[in-house]
Amino acid sequence: MTNDRLQRLRAELNRHKLDALFVSSPETASPVNRRYLSAFTGTSAYLLITTAGAVIATDFRYYEQAAAQAKGFRLHKTVGAMDKWLPGLFEGLGGKRLAFEASHVSYQGYRTIRKVVQDLAEAARPKLVPTTNLVEGLRVIKDADEIGALQAAIDLGDAAFRHVAERVEPGWTEQQVAWEIERYIREHGGEGVSFETLVGAGERGSMPHCAPTDRVLKQGEGVVIDMGVKLDGYMSDLTRTVFLGKPDDEFKRVYDIVLAAQQTAQELIEAGMTGEQAHMLAQKVIEEAGHGEHFGHGLGHGLGLQVHEAPRLGPNSNDVLSEGMVFTIEPGIYLTGWGGVRIEDVVVLEDGKARVMSHAPKMTTAAAA
Repeated sequence: MTNDRLQRLRAELNRHKLDALFVSSPETASPVNRRYLSAFTGTSAYLLITTAGAVIATDFRYYEQAAAQAKGFRLHKTVGAMDKWLPGLFEGLGGKRLAFEASHVSYQGYRTIRKVVQDLAEAARPKLVPTTNLVEGLRVIKDADEIGALQAAIDLGDAAFRHVAERVEPGWTEQQVAWEIERYIREHGGEGVSFETLVGAGERGSMPHCAPTDRVLKQGEGVVIDMGVKLDGYMSDLTRTVFLGKPDDEFKRVYDIVLAAQQTAQELIEAGMTGEQAHMLAQKVIEEAGHGEHFGHGLGHGLGLQVHEAPRLGPNSNDVLSEGMVFTIEPGIYLTGWGGVRIEDVVVLEDGKARVMSHAPKMTTAAAA
């Protein structure tokens, strides 16, 4: 699959009149872009993709790993600081338009790259061109292998939730819930959690990103659980709101509003909509129920090698939803002093409509998962 991805990248380079792309920084999204293009999973390497070839540059620690994983890439062995080996990597690029990832290069890193170029003989200097989202623009549309990898992560997340929902009871702490989820994931083959599990019990559920504490869960209250799995590099994301005991009328009323908003969005989202239009499908349901001001975040976000990537579904999002995109749908209502309800599933756009990939049970109580 990496060869197909390289061909798609080369088409983008050609469209932008670029001759090569240097994937350079080990920070932020760049390791993800590097993995997407080369399949290399180590922590330190650089890529140079040209119209005719592909090179992976790394040090002694990763020679064997790079050779085994980055099929079709020529290995460029690095020794010492970047300014010592980078001139050799750039050999043959004189006069070429060399793109670099502006969003992922530190100022110091850019200064080093620029000095290396300036120190080359004039005829050997490439022209540095800052770019953004060249690789991310490819990653937003998932291929069949990626959808399969995402489904495997989602399935493990569903199983981890069921495991906890069947066992959680009053007297557990929020931290205990989070740990039980992570333990299950690791014991069943997951690399770990895709983000730190969020658990908000009772009134703490009004905080959308509620980090777990030693707060004890009590009978007769809701618990918001936001969790994810990392499996083979791909991420899942799932939120469920459970109730300890028999839900009271107020909890059921709020829960039903959120569930209706989510189901409306899942049924009506179509390819060609913007992220804002998708968000408003759920927002209107919640507004009509009198809780518009209590839904303050976006409807969802893309998912893949990162737990948050394009597209963004929310106010002012002009991202156009397209076939093959995978994203979350996660409306919520948050009431200070009372708690909150959020329900989140992952969907993939197929045949112009959203197909739900998450299958964890909803309206779960401690007695019936």
